[in-house]
Amino acid sequence: MRRRRGRPAAGRMVLPALLAWLALLAVLMAPGGAAAHKPSDSYLGLDWHGQRLQGRWDIALRDLDADIGLDADGDGQVTWGELKARHADIAAHALAHLQVLADGQPCRATAGEQLVDEHTDGAYTVLPFTLDCPTSPRTLELRYGLFAAVDPSHRGLLRLTDASGTRTAVLDPNGPPQRFQRAGGDGTAGTLATLWQFLREGVWHIWIGFDHILFLLSLLLPAVLVWVPPRWQPVPRLRDAVIDVAKIVTAFTLAHSITLSLATLGVVALPSALVESAIAASVLLAALNNVFPLFQGRRWLVAFGFGLIHGFGFATVLAELQLPQGALLLALLAFNGGVELGQLAIVAVFLPLAFALRGTAFYRRAVLQGGSWLIAALAAVWFVERAFGLQILRLP
Repeated sequence: MRRRRGRPAAGRMVLPALLAWLALLAVLMAPGGAAAHKPSDSYLGLDWHGQRLQGRWDIALRDLDADIGLDADGDGQVTWGELKARHADIAAHALAHLQVLADGQPCRATAGEQLVDEHTDGAYTVLPFTLDCPTSPRTLELRYGLFAAVDPSHRGLLRLTDASGTRTAVLDPNGPPQRFQRAGGDGTAGTLATLWQFLREGVWHIWIGFDHILFLLSLLLPAVLVWVPPRWQPVPRLRDAVIDVAKIVTAFTLAHSITLSLATLGVVALPSALVESAIAASVLLAALNNVFPLFQGRRWLVAFGFGLIHGFGFATVLAELQLPQGALLLALLAFNGGVELGQLAIVAVFLPLAFALRGTAFYRRAVLQGGSWLIAALAAVWFVERAFGLQILRLP
């Protein structure tokens, strides 16, 4: 009788689980999700003293090329000649999407001579500019709209320096304006705002980092099962699954926190291409381990080992800001905390549903086996693209 009462409940769970799984696959197969490269960021520095502000704006050439087109001959490479010919267009386009108001009055922007700098994830144009304000302001208001129409995930990372030191902020092109007060007071409000912004950015970064999510899911999928050769069997108790998940998440958190800190503080630096290729390889191997189990009972070791690599991937957001030590530590702690919250949200959604479905053929075959094969296929494409500079999954 217990079996008969249990089957309808399991059956009712299959449909929503199937819809959720298909939605995940649709996201992953979408062009933006399939690429899964470093999120789009620009780096904006402002030196605020008196009526004039000195600015430096680093913007990725790949983002500009996608937005306004820099590759004149269409050969897939942006040459110095092609870039120099568009300097005036780049300056006009960028400064049109940055409005700075001093005590409510607009400041006038003047672009300087552009350069090119190499960041960890590729070439960036460096746009120096000045902002002349009508008064020496007490309050600055920034309205940031770069790439708002073409990439909703884009963020501007701001470094603002004044007499009180350095402040940081995350600029959302689709978000509200941000306001900054002239140096003075105890700075508590600014500190709390910075913590909140980088905490939120850490959550956002893990949620749009499809390769990080798929690595974590590849390790979590077998957590509600146990390998009894030649097949997977459901774990008898929720407690067993929770312990397994806790080991995996703790190991992954500890590992990427170590390398995130080392890379952000400049102690260790690795080439972006190497890090991104290794991340793709980690996703591939973790997924294949679900199909050909080798590390059952020791997946937390896999999570720790590859988590060290993923930490370098997380660090690219903060390392390029070139913040002084005090401001950098604050941003680092908040950002890392946001990454952990983002992970816990994924686990909170995944674990109850997976445990409810663990005894069904749908979970073992479609979710675990089929999902792992799909993740492995995507990761293999990412690895080839990143390691060999190819583009297999074409963007429209």
